[in-house]
Amino acid sequence: MDIELNAENTIAKPLGPRTIPTPLEEHILGATPDHHYYSDENRVLVRHLLPEVKASLEKGEELACFEVAGPRKKLFFDPSRTTCGILTCGGICPGLNDVIRSLVITAHFRYGVRRILGFRYGFEGLNPSFGHKPVELTPEWVENIHRFGGTALGTSRGPQETSVMLDYLQEMDVQVLFVIGGDGSQRGALAICEEARKRAYPLAVVGIPKTIDNDMIFMDKSFGFETASAAAVEIVHAAHTEAVSARNGVGLVKVMGRHSGFIACAAAIASGEVNVVLIPEVPFALEGPNGFLEYLRQRVLRRGHAVVVVAEGAGQEYLPESNGYDASGNKKLGDIGIFLRDKIQNYFHECCTDLTLKYIDPSYVLRGIPAGTQDRIYCQRLAQAAVHAAMAGKTGIVVARWHSVYVHVPIAIAVAARRTVDSRRDIWFAVLEATGQPARFY
Repeated sequence: MDIELNAENTIAKPLGPRTIPTPLEEHILGATPDHHYYSDENRVLVRHLLPEVKASLEKGEELACFEVAGPRKKLFFDPSRTTCGILTCGGICPGLNDVIRSLVITAHFRYGVRRILGFRYGFEGLNPSFGHKPVELTPEWVENIHRFGGTALGTSRGPQETSVMLDYLQEMDVQVLFVIGGDGSQRGALAICEEARKRAYPLAVVGIPKTIDNDMIFMDKSFGFETASAAAVEIVHAAHTEAVSARNGVGLVKVMGRHSGFIACAAAIASGEVNVVLIPEVPFALEGPNGFLEYLRQRVLRRGHAVVVVAEGAGQEYLPESNGYDASGNKKLGDIGIFLRDKIQNYFHECCTDLTLKYIDPSYVLRGIPAGTQDRIYCQRLAQAAVHAAMAGKTGIVVARWHSVYVHVPIAIAVAARRTVDSRRDIWFAVLEATGQPARFY
């Protein structure tokens, strides 16, 4: 991950000076001055390992930091005169409704914002030509949405014309826009932010990063990841049960992970029942004495069963070149799960080895379930931090947790690279220890 970080580009520029007293003390019984507030000088190191810190100090460089998120004593916007907008983009993920609900509850009850608009179907909702009318979001409207998966506002993939979207936001008199989505969605949010700056329109654009694959950088984790991983563990248990219940049984499970194999790794470590993990970050050979297929066959002959977990982006080099990209700009993937299912069956047949294979693809089950307890807590904390940031006039940022502290990360930094499993680091070593598989199939 080679990103130019410095003391300037890791701190987002605010919309302007904050002059409006916060109303928060009115809503905190027994609050005292400075009880709950943060200064912009409260910061967290971006790079925290000692060798990195020493290297910067020896060069005389100012250390790159992120601002700590949280309420400020003075606001940029007058809550009583502020309109907030919320939209969700990209694929669904556990926790979307929790974020929407907490944004509304925090803005309404903590700050006294009375006009909150929910824009339907992602960025399409900011393009009047689609005809999606915004929804007036109230505490009553969002009261129970966190009990359900998906997004109550609907979603779509792909960008819209930036000038059209900002025209509509100005027409609707929106001062704050919350964008809940992944790296592509946050690039769209940044484009809106930059267009607003060009027009000198005071619009706070704050992102809540969403990626079930856990692949956005400079955040400890993404919301929905823990819920999806827990669900994947249950699927692995079922695959293991199928495998051990049959003679020469193999359970093959495909999970989400276009570029990053975090869900596959988490499911393997947590379940303790996976024997092989295949992820996009670690290439593998199929054929040969040290290839995946022969290793799997020997495992089955030795132990009578095996469980394999493969991330959807693994092994794409074995599949035909896909045709084009989806609306989000993601290259369409071949189906590695079906490919491996057929390869395993054919290989065992060619080797005259009996096989009972069960293939499970739970991808959309993992995406569509409601958030678990830890993700609900995380979603609420992220949403609260987003509202605090927006009311203080922060813009062009996403809120995230970094080194266990909630921070403001400039969108340009957050989308500059993708987080992946490092095969030289501890998470992959933990997978190897949990599965017993070799570091590589070659």
